[in-house]
Amino acid sequence: MANDGGRVLVTGGAGYIGAHTAKALAERGWTPIVFDNLGSGYREAVRWGPLVEGDVRDAAAVAATIREFGCEAVIHFAALIEAGLSVGQPERFHDVNVGGTRSVLAAMAATDVQRLVFSSTGSFYDTSVGRPMREDDPIAPSNPYAETKVAAEGLIREACAAGAISAVALRYFNASGADESGLIGEAHQPESHLIPIAVESALGLRPPLTVNGTDYPTPDGSCVRDYVHVGDLAEAHLAALERTLTHADFRAFNVGTGRGYSVLEVIGEIGRVIGQPLAHEIGPRRAGDPSSVVADPSRAKAELGWTPRRSSLTQIVASAIAWRKNPKYGRFA
Repeated sequence: MANDGGRVLVTGGAGYIGAHTAKALAERGWTPIVFDNLGSGYREAVRWGPLVEGDVRDAAAVAATIREFGCEAVIHFAALIEAGLSVGQPERFHDVNVGGTRSVLAAMAATDVQRLVFSSTGSFYDTSVGRPMREDDPIAPSNPYAETKVAAEGLIREACAAGAISAVALRYFNASGADESGLIGEAHQPESHLIPIAVESALGLRPPLTVNGTDYPTPDGSCVRDYVHVGDLAEAHLAALERTLTHADFRAFNVGTGRGYSVLEVIGEIGRVIGQPLAHEIGPRRAGDPSSVVADPSRAKAELGWTPRRSSLTQIVASAIAWRKNPKYGRFA
């Protein structure tokens, strides 16, 4: 989808996936207008359009930004994302994630903007089905973070049913990797995701990695997850944005590869790319970790025309290693 200078509000656009999506928008001719409080994002990651600092719960500020820049659509990333942290801070997560979504919808209504792409999650499915997750599978959120995404999708669905907007919710699985330019990558503080933690361990920047459980009913006993390159995720947002031009409804899509890799497979691939085995320890299971979470992305392929192009484990790992070795990384950490 090419565009001749249209403007898109990107809430949370200074964060990991938001920054990659802003770059992809700019490469297609859009101007991303980033709205971010920089609580977990980085000013240095906003390189392809203006940055407006603000709280997504402030509907008046969101609306003012839409008006100032003449935004035609919204891509809504801004949220708290640490599932483990949400267990101890459920009210805060509901305030930011659900309240922020309500604020965005109010700002869109006030400015007559009718196209929305929402950053959702594949973590709220009932994993007991024992196969790749489909969009119409039962949901069983296991933590407040997942609950907030279910609730936010509900608000968006209601707005679509009322005829106010057209929206797409993209349900991510495990976003990973880094842009090949080396300008942006994954630099959460603190970091909780397997691949960047394992990469830092392999580079001697962390103690040996602990594998949380090797007694799951998987081929090698460690948990299996569906890893999708962040660049492919960015492309999915552009495809979703295009869909909102032609469909006045709500639609959810899984954004994954349909192929799972175990923790031990990830560790092995990092060691292979770096050139030496990655030292690691075996620890007990973490409470609440399902054995396998893999997407069925067939709906996204059929309806969005989206297929991941850079999401092999080797490509993901190699890009993550290159980003962590890049001297520019220090400006983000």
